[in-house]
Amino acid sequence: QVQLVESGGGLVQPGGSLRLSCAASGIIRNINYMEWDRQAPGKQRELVATITSLGSTNYADSVKGRFTISRDNPKNTVYLQMNSLKSEDTAVYYCRAVTLTGYTYWGQGTQVTVSS
Repeated sequence: QVQLVESGGGLVQPGGSLRLSCAASGIIRNINYMEWDRQAPGKQRELVATITSLGSTNYADSVKGRFTISRDNPKNTVYLQMNSLKSEDTAVYYCRAVTLTGYTYWGQGTQVTVSS
């Protein structure tokens, strides 16, 4: 079992920044990679960024150059630094962990609202 707890969401003006955190607990050693996804109202959930156990990263085209995913292994925490935020980044952001056997765990989500 893996438990994920997200934090760091909130209201920010366009052009501003936020950092999301995802703290993992449980059987951490089985995690293959972690990612951030988001779901805007009326839209499907979409991948934002991925980071593997070796530190390789991948980003959606819509956030490249603005968002950075990173991990702090001693703290079992993954971060999503979001800069130059746009109104279209408004969504509930979810942390996801995928184990070596392909099992998926989700966090509860954190709301990010970009508005003036």
